[in-house]
Amino acid sequence: MAVSLQDELRALQSNGTWTLVPYCSSMNVVGNRWVYKIKRRADGSIDRYKARLVARGFTQQEGIDYLETFSPVVKPATVRLILPIAVTRGWFIHQLDVHNAFLNGILEEEVYMEQPLGFSHPTLSSHVCHLHKSIYGLKQAPRAWYTRLSDYLISLGFRASTANTFLFIYSDGHDLIYLLMYVENILLTGNNSTLRCHLITLMNSEFKIRDLGSVHYFLGIEVTKTAMGLMLLQHKYTLDIIRRAGMSLCKAADMPASSSSRLLLTSDTLHSDPTRYRQIVGALQYLTFTRPDICYAVNKVCQFMHSPTDGHWSLVKRIVRYLQGTASYGLHITRGSSLSLHGFTDADWAGSLDDRKSTGGYLVYLGSTSISWKSRKQRTVARSSTEAEYKALTDGTAEILWIRALLSDLHFSSNPMTIF
Repeated sequence: MAVSLQDELRALQSNGTWTLVPYCSSMNVVGNRWVYKIKRRADGSIDRYKARLVARGFTQQEGIDYLETFSPVVKPATVRLILPIAVTRGWFIHQLDVHNAFLNGILEEEVYMEQPLGFSHPTLSSHVCHLHKSIYGLKQAPRAWYTRLSDYLISLGFRASTANTFLFIYSDGHDLIYLLMYVENILLTGNNSTLRCHLITLMNSEFKIRDLGSVHYFLGIEVTKTAMGLMLLQHKYTLDIIRRAGMSLCKAADMPASSSSRLLLTSDTLHSDPTRYRQIVGALQYLTFTRPDICYAVNKVCQFMHSPTDGHWSLVKRIVRYLQGTASYGLHITRGSSLSLHGFTDADWAGSLDDRKSTGGYLVYLGSTSISWKSRKQRTVARSSTEAEYKALTDGTAEILWIRALLSDLHFSSNPMTIF
């Protein structure tokens, strides 16, 4: 681990991340700490041990050492849209990893930080670090990294999608290249293999990038090639949820929720461990990335995060029991000639006994692959089942119109859409 600390420190110094300056009482000096993490492969085996210097960004002061903040992540539906296009067209999908991505961002604000814990300068121990480039933990670090990468990609001829600014498109004649950005994780695909490799070489000259080859383990999602296309799985993640819930030996359930269960906000005694409830439900939310079958049930338990009861926890356990028997389920991305859009919408009426609000949902397909779905409580009370239905229809239509705009950015024309 000591070697990893030294490697991280050398990377920071060679990157010109800071210079030491004398301390002044008017400075807002941010603290730091070392964070250790074990990076694992798709099968759970250890890939490498990682040490990272992280700033204590919670001590920053808005307007003094940070202004705007946001996190550069692509919308999940965009990932699920690009993959079937690449599979249908037979394009190779590169998986790239940017080494120390946030350290590439250039700071516009004056930010000062304590010297790294355990590595103070022997003769300038009272000095502080004047940061020139971003560091993990700073509030503006994600924005600085996104700005640096997007500016470089635009200089190479890419343009950001108007529907999703974390999708970049390169178009030159018949050549098409798509680049998806999720913090330091990047997917790159397109119809010209020579151009793809050339762009990776150019990006590696500007940033330290690892080409991991064909996409296989992206954002904790296992990507497996099949005879029909790709299979997206969260098998290891699902087993981790079951283990964290303490239900590794539980009996499997046939459905994630009972159609007759009607939960109330205060129908039972408060759950003894609300933190555990929130942790499990939060993990289930990310599992819906590849599991639309649990979307409705997860939405229901999410409505009681602020004050969970034993009855709510029973529904969470029902979902976990369902996962016990379906841990190997995933999302099939199949190869097909059609890339037409169609969707389904549905709603109950006054499904919530607490406020009489309805729950609506939609599921959108590109060809034979489901790419977008959502289940959520409607914002207003519907006066009839028809009103609840057309509110769900409105949400589904808005999502399909957004996907059509995204397809237009990708240079794909879409036929009239059908909504059932």
